[in-house]
Amino acid sequence: MNVLKVAAQSKPTAVAGAVAGLIREEGHAELQAIGAGAVNQAIKAIAISRSYLSSQHLDIICVPTFMEVEINHAQRTGMRLVVERWDYDHVHRIACEPEHSSPDGWPPDDEEPSPA
Repeated sequence: MNVLKVAAQSKPTAVAGAVAGLIREEGHAELQAIGAGAVNQAIKAIAISRSYLSSQHLDIICVPTFMEVEINHAQRTGMRLVVERWDYDHVHRIACEPEHSSPDGWPPDDEEPSPA
């Protein structure tokens, strides 16, 4: 899998184009970011890539995890963001219908969260 390494100076639109291209071609992408600025740019890029993919009726989900890397002989914690193509209608329903969840983002008390 190609890994997109995102820096604080990365242009989110450029990273979004790369993510969208990988989603179209391979169905998945992986981004790595170390530091708050880099993570911010990566998250913005993922959000922007959704708009790049919507005209093809494609959508994505993102699974964030932590990773450990060594930089200049020091251990650093970074974010690994795995992005996968997902059912457009399902993701669109989640993103566009917030009234189906409570104000804190969890399902209403009488509704169990659905398994992943």
